[in-house]
Amino acid sequence: MTTHELPKSMVRASVTTGTVAGYMPGFGNDFETEALPGALPQGMNSPQKCNYGLYGEQLSGTAFTANPPERTWCYRIRPSVRHSARYDRIDVPYWKSAPNVLPDITSLGQYRWDPIPHSTEPLTWITGMRTITTAGDVNTQVGMASHVYLVTESMVDDYFFSADSELLVVPQEGRLRFATELGIIDLEPKEIAVIPRGLVYRVEVLEGPARGFVCENYGQKFELPGRGPIGANCMANPRDFKAPVAAFEDREVPSTVTVKWCGQFHRTNIDQSPLDVVAWHGNYAPFKYDLRSYCPVGAILFDHPDPSIFTVLTAPSGVPGTANIDFVLFRERWMVMENTFRPPWYHKNIMSELMGNIYGQYDAKPQGFAPGGMSLHNMMLPHGPDREAFENASNADLKPEKYENTMSFMFETRFPQQLTEYAAKEAPMQEEYIDVWNQLEKKFDGTPGVK
Repeated sequence: MTTHELPKSMVRASVTTGTVAGYMPGFGNDFETEALPGALPQGMNSPQKCNYGLYGEQLSGTAFTANPPERTWCYRIRPSVRHSARYDRIDVPYWKSAPNVLPDITSLGQYRWDPIPHSTEPLTWITGMRTITTAGDVNTQVGMASHVYLVTESMVDDYFFSADSELLVVPQEGRLRFATELGIIDLEPKEIAVIPRGLVYRVEVLEGPARGFVCENYGQKFELPGRGPIGANCMANPRDFKAPVAAFEDREVPSTVTVKWCGQFHRTNIDQSPLDVVAWHGNYAPFKYDLRSYCPVGAILFDHPDPSIFTVLTAPSGVPGTANIDFVLFRERWMVMENTFRPPWYHKNIMSELMGNIYGQYDAKPQGFAPGGMSLHNMMLPHGPDREAFENASNADLKPEKYENTMSFMFETRFPQQLTEYAAKEAPMQEEYIDVWNQLEKKFDGTPGVK
């Protein structure tokens, strides 16, 4: 391992275990960063000869003619063609892609799962991925998949990238390090990270075992939602997103690179670490975000807005106003509405909603929705508070109340979400969940007045 120091004006960063990651603020910024002074060309992208004998290479996240284009110029020890050789197909049995419609599994329903328990077998980022639902079609680049990851082992001289998707990572337990071509991201519960399509990385366990959720986005990249009348502030602010500073490895060691491509997994053998980008500039990069920075907006007199008001990131679809994916956050907040049923109301929705609990108690389901657990309410299927939540909210003293010790989220998509065989037959599904509404009683008796 060769250790490389950053200029004194920058944060020290290296992809060696135990070092500190450094970050640059801003969402979608055009960043520039170098791990060695003078490694980044100025005034042009592709000089005849790069400093330090580096190779210039562009990583494109959009078509060249997209407006604006998303791309990053990398200056690396070897071009990526030296990190890609003949590929062999491998089996990753629990990581599934859409379409995944199974004739013996019914996805029509309201489902909930207990937290998936940690395994006694060693699991890496690749082998520990457990797909719960898929939607759309990975081959036509629309839709998504939702996963739970169970990670106990670091990837050692083993690297991965997805040609299919970007990955939104939501930790629930443990701490992970994403050592990427463009720098290091350390991630823990109450934070999220987005790893772009095509970016090579490995995942190390800093504190384990680790468990969390992943939204695999086949479609257009995540972006900040339009705020409309909300205006310029609140929700997720661009300055709170952090991209890593440049860091690199110069290691001659037998390594493997696994790629996910059109739902299949392939592996190639190389003779060095592929994390050899010494400098880079551009707007196509991984980033992290602290969910505690999210500033929720809500009603301050009566009623409450749709849950879309809590959107952190959205991936657009071809239908305006209907997302390929919305990532929605329910965190600590004040409830002050007068004469209002404060939990989420009963509803049916064109969007399909997969929820996960990071910690605490979700207000619409006070029982049975444990941290690490999930629920699925598929498109146009009714759902809402159980009887206990309904009765408590209907009879509560409506003084200002702060929801504390609560953080859950929703992966919402315009497509129906199909259960995988693992979700239907192996994951700890709560078979009795559909019965939580059975105790809701008829209150109507034909006479006027509030019951």
